Order: sequence, then C-alpha cells, then structure tokens
Amino acid sequence: QVQLVESGGGLVQAGGSLRLSCAGSGRTFSSYPMGWFRQAPGKEREFVAAISWSGGVTHYADSVKGRFTISRDNAENTVYLQMNSLKPEDTAVYYCAVRLSNSGSPIYTAERLYDSWGQGTQVTVSS
Repeated sequence: QVQLVESGGGLVQAGGSLRLSCAGSGRTFSSYPMGWFRQAPGKEREFVAAISWSGGVTHYADSVKGRFTISRDNAENTVYLQMNSLKPEDTAVYYCAVRLSNSGSPIYTAERLYDSWGQGTQVTVSS
C-alpha cells in the first residue's frame, strides 16, 4: 500500500521560510515523478511544483518561481519543498503526490495524472 506523509507546515510571518517534507512508504518512489500541490480556503487545488524521478527536471507554477525549490532524496524516499520569501497568499494546505509510472513526460502538472496523494500539511503565512 502506497503512503505519502507530509510534514513541516506551520505558521510563519511574511518573508519567512518553511521546508516541507513528503516521506513515501509502501513502494520505492525513486523511479517516479512527484509533485506538490496546494489548496487555499474556498479555492480549487492548484499545481505548485514537480520533479522528475532523477531530480534532473523541475517545473514551477509562475506564482512560486524563484521563491520555492523542489528537490528529492531517493535514498530516503523523500521529496522536499523549500519555501522562501513566503507571502500571505501562499497560505494553503500543501499536498504531495506521486505518479506511479515512469513512461512519458518526466514531470506532470495536471492533478488528474497523479495516482497517490498525502493527507496534506497546513501552511499559514501571516502579514
């Protein structure tokens, strides 16, 4: 059974930083693309960042480009999201996801293309 568990969320002031972690279990995730999404109150879930199985290819939403960095440690079965220069509009529940296929594109931005999701971690940025 595949399981993803996010951690690292919390309350931070605008301009601050947080590092989210997503630990996978039940399968080795090193062969698969992974991504981060977020859902703010009253809004639909949106793409944040994605990373290829090797970590060599990454992609970001325009709203976080230059401030967030996605990375992975395949030996630890973990994906990270380093978030710097946080803004109040970054407040949301952040989810990690894995696409359990390594054929096709190295990264994916569409929510429907991911197969398994974590439970989410809350990030709140105060102004």
